[in-house]
Parts: sequence; structure tokens; C-alpha cells
Amino acid sequence: MAAKPKRNPFLLLFIFLLHYAAAQNHPDAQPLLLFKSSADPSNSILTSWNSSDPCNSWVGVSCLHNRVTRLVLENLNLQATTLPSSLTSLTQLRVLSLKRNGFSGRIPDLSNLTSLKLLFISHNRFSGEFPDSLNSLLKLYRLDLSYNNFSGIVPLGINGLTHLLTLRLEENGFTGPISDLSLPNLQDFNVSGNGFTGEIPFSLSTFPTSSFSENPSLCGPPLQKCNMVSSDPTRPGGALASPVSSSPTTMPAETKPQMKSKNTHHGRISSLAIIAIILGDILVLGLVSLLLYCYFFRSYSKMSGKSNGSTQAEKIVYSSSPYPNPGQYERGKMVFLDGERRFELEDLLRASAEMLGKGGFGTAYKAILDDGNVVAVKRLKDLSVNGKKEFEQQMEVLGRLRHPNLVGFKAYYFARDEKLLVYEYMPNGNLFWLLHGNRGPGRTPLDWTTRLKIAAGTARGISFIHNSCKSLKLIHGNIKSTNVLIDKTGNAKVSDFGLSVFISPSSSVSKSNGYRAPEAALDGRKLTQKSDIYSFGVLLLELLTGKCPSIMDNTAPGSGYSSVIDLPRWVQSVVREEWTAEVFDLELMRYKDIEEEMVGLLQIAMACTQASPDQRPKINYVVKMIDELRGVEVSPAHDTLDSVSESPSVSEDTCRASE
Repeated sequence: MAAKPKRNPFLLLFIFLLHYAAAQNHPDAQPLLLFKSSADPSNSILTSWNSSDPCNSWVGVSCLHNRVTRLVLENLNLQATTLPSSLTSLTQLRVLSLKRNGFSGRIPDLSNLTSLKLLFISHNRFSGEFPDSLNSLLKLYRLDLSYNNFSGIVPLGINGLTHLLTLRLEENGFTGPISDLSLPNLQDFNVSGNGFTGEIPFSLSTFPTSSFSENPSLCGPPLQKCNMVSSDPTRPGGALASPVSSSPTTMPAETKPQMKSKNTHHGRISSLAIIAIILGDILVLGLVSLLLYCYFFRSYSKMSGKSNGSTQAEKIVYSSSPYPNPGQYERGKMVFLDGERRFELEDLLRASAEMLGKGGFGTAYKAILDDGNVVAVKRLKDLSVNGKKEFEQQMEVLGRLRHPNLVGFKAYYFARDEKLLVYEYMPNGNLFWLLHGNRGPGRTPLDWTTRLKIAAGTARGISFIHNSCKSLKLIHGNIKSTNVLIDKTGNAKVSDFGLSVFISPSSSVSKSNGYRAPEAALDGRKLTQKSDIYSFGVLLLELLTGKCPSIMDNTAPGSGYSSVIDLPRWVQSVVREEWTAEVFDLELMRYKDIEEEMVGLLQIAMACTQASPDQRPKINYVVKMIDELRGVEVSPAHDTLDSVSESPSVSEDTCRASE
């Protein structure tokens, strides 16, 4: 039997010295090799950690600008009696995940990891008190310490982590109250399976019961009310029960007559005061009513002489005088684009109406007709229309645009002093409100899947507009989040399309805004399909960042004053530094495994917002790229998507009729 060869100690020393010398070439190599020597001394798990550059194929390691920014080593059976403190030298680390391993002992001081955003160390055997050094990691978004052996109280210093979206502490041995815990941006929270006591704070009461289960001494919503907890001091947490008793017999008997006498005395004074106040009020109200009657009766008498005798006032919300003077102009009429007359102008004026919002082209209203039908009415303003024929031709073209991702255009009214457009009503509001409305506790965030669906639907609607009339090269001209409406099933529908041809020089639409392409910023009338692509790119950035298209930038050097910067420039300035979560909406950090999709959509958005129009992609290609991100099967004929031939309601005859 052959003898087992002996290991040469000088050879092992030589290999170690080679690794050590190579590690000096990279600032993060040595701390990682020290971590490996503790967590994988047999070199059976981290076998790829054998070169001089950790950024080159080391498993679980990701880098940016030659510094380690992500260390993700999950479910690898790594073992160590304490977390190696060498990790604290990775000062550019953004993500640290050591879930489902065999680490134990106390957590070392992590305060050097000031760039850390995500920390996952669940399902290990860590022990000791809550690591105080975590309270100094002010950029943390997600913190998961669950399924370990931590104990003691959760310090109030954690309230300083204002960006925290996830806090998972379940299945540990934590004790003490959580009543002073205040993290307003939390979206994922769990403290079940611990020994917490006291009342659950109101700010956390919206989380489900499962977030607080197996804490016998916790009370308050969503658990049982605190005054229902037994006051038996032998029960854990019993001393924390509410002292309020349902029985009045606990009140000392000698105090009852005194209280009754005192209340009776005050009751007599209160009655006299109340009678005097009532009499005074009657006299004052009577005098005021008499004066108002005398004043308004005179005005009403004058108005009634001019009235047509009608006793029922109409709800004219669109115009105080919707009809032109019959002696000078022809009265307008409602024109229905689908051929079916369903109501008259008078029906709209009588309708119960609610203002939905004001935009560059006019004010929109929700109108409920007498028959119960609901429509959206836009009253146009500041339009540059050469005549009735030009207006009618454009409306005819727009009326023939029928697509699932376009708001249905039903009818219009034209008169010299009044122009109304009637659309189908969208009950779920617009994208702007879904993204920016009611941010804070209690808000339901717009999830990633829905954002991708809205992006794809909006792109398809714009693609249909761009390809429906080849000879005219139709454009939208005013793409923004308030013009992306959501129907009952959550589909995006584009509104306000095709009205940019009527932009007047004085219109607010023609002025620069965050969506306007550079070449159209000075003159809103110089709009093209390429400028639509730019606006759509800004809308994609709005979906990704959760920020408005024009944001306040207080990072510029100077006197400390904030300046307004458009969203594409802000994103580009961040991306030039690093591809990090700082670009993306905090509300998206709660979702796992979407980083690749977010970066992919960000790349599409940045391509759309190129300064040069020629460098921007066509909308059909944008639709294709978004569908690929969503995992939607893309057909070979995708380049002809939503073309004229696929829409029997649009024809080149219609286009030529308006030329």
C-alpha cells in the first residue's frame, strides 16, 4: 500500500505568502481572506476565493469602482463562533447577507459600514443584546435579525433609522416594551416569538396580528385591548393591565356625597348661564336675519325680473354662458364620434359635476348625467384654432383612434367661446396620484408589477398613436403622469392625445416643464414623435424613482439654496457615481429579486431621455424592451405592433381627409 504523501509546510507557507502578496493589490481582498479563514477554514465552500482580485469571479462578491459593495453568502453552511470583525473594513459595502448559516456569538461593531443599506443575518445562532452599532447605520433600508438568539431590549436609538422599510426581529429572546418604537416608513415588520411587553404603538397597529403573535404580554390593536388583559400580577405582564375598573364600588364611599354636592352647585350656575346665552343668541340671530333679508330681497327682486321664470337652477359648471350670442354667432352642437347620440349639451349642463383637475389644455370634470351614465368632460382653453373646419377635422382623426390603452373619445362641442371634449370616465384616477399622493403611514405603495404593467400599457398607447396615421405622423404632445389614467382593471390608458396641434404661444403647455424634450423646451409647438419618446422616458424615471419630473436639488455647492433640476439630469448625476438603490423609490426596496428588472427599465428610460433626438429609440422598440423585461413573449412581427393594418377603425382615408 502506497504511503500517504506528506504535506510540505514550506510549500503551504509559500502559497499563503503568494495569496497575501496578491491581496495587497486590492484594498478589500485581505479582509475577505481573513473572513474566509474563519468561516471556511477547510477551503471546501469558498473555493473560488483564490485569486488576487475579489471582483473577478469570487462567489457572492460584487464590486463597483474596484470596491466590494455586495457580499451575499446565503445557505452555505459557513461556520464561525463569532462574525469575523475583518468585514468591518469593507467600508463601501451596501449589501451584507449571511442568511441560513452557522454563525454564532455576538455581532462585532459595524459602525464603519456607513454605506450599508441591506443587512440580512437571519437563521443563524447569533446571541447577545441588540447591536448598538446598527443605530449608526443611517442608510439602512432593510434589517433582518430574525431566527437567532438575541436578547434584551430594543434600544430607542433605532428610531434614528428613518429610512428603514423592513425590521424583522421574530423568533429571538427580546424583551421590554415597544411602545416608543417610531419608524414611520416601515412596510415589513415582525416581532413575533419574543418576550415583548406593554402596549403596541398606534403607528404599528396597522400591521397584521401575525407580526406580534407569541408575545403574551403585548396588548392593543391588532391584539386584544389592553384593558381586557388580566390584572393578575402572577400572570406575565399582568401588572401592565389598564387600571380602569367597570365597577364604581371601588370608589371610596366618603367621597361620593362631596362630589354630588359640588356637581349640583355647578349645575345651577350652568343652567342660568345657558338660558342667558340662548336668549342672547336668539336676539342677535334675529337682528342679523332681518338685515340679511332686507339686503337680499332687494337683489333677488332685481334678478327675478330678468329671469325666464324657471324655478329650478341648472348646474352650469363648465361656463357661465356656454352658448354664443345667437344674434352674432351660430349656436354649437354636440358631435358624437361613434354616431350614437346619447345626450345633448343641456344634459351636460344639468349634470351633477365634480372638478377632477386643471391641466395645460383646460379643466376636466366628472359629470353624472340624469340617466346615471358618468363621463369626463374637458373644457378647453387657450387654443389656437384657425376655424371650425380645422377643429372638426382633427377631432375626426382623434375620434377614430380606438385602442385598449387610449381613453375613449366620445364627443365634442364647438362654439366660438366654448369647446368641450367628452371622454369615457376612468374611476381609478391617474398615475401621478398613485405615485405621489398620500405618501406616509397608511399609504398603499404602488408595487413593482403594477408599475411595469402601467409602463407597458402607456408605451403601447403611445405606439398606437405614432403608427396610426403614417402620413400625418401623429404625436401625443403632452405625455405626463397626470395624463396616464387607470381603468377598473388596473390598465393604463393615455389621455389628452393629439391636442398639441392647437397649442397657442401663450399656453402653459408650451412652456418648459420636467417632461419637455430639450429641443421643444423653448417652443412647445416644435413637437415630434421623438419629443414624445423623451417625455415617456421621464415618465419611466418617475415610476422608478418616485420623484416628480422637476425636483429640488440641495446638493449643489454655494450659498445653501436649493435649485430645481429636471429628473433625467438628477438620475444621470447619481448613475455617474454608482448604480445603487439611491436612484430607486424607497417603496420598491421591500420587493426582492427585482434589481435586474429595475436596472433594465432604468436603462430604457435613459435611452429615451438622450439629449439628441436621433439617439432616442422608436416607440415600437421601447414596447419590445419593456415586454422582454416583463417576460412577455415577443412575436417576430413586433416591429409592426399596433400599426394601421391592425386597427380597422383607422384608415389612411381619414388621415388624408385632414391634410
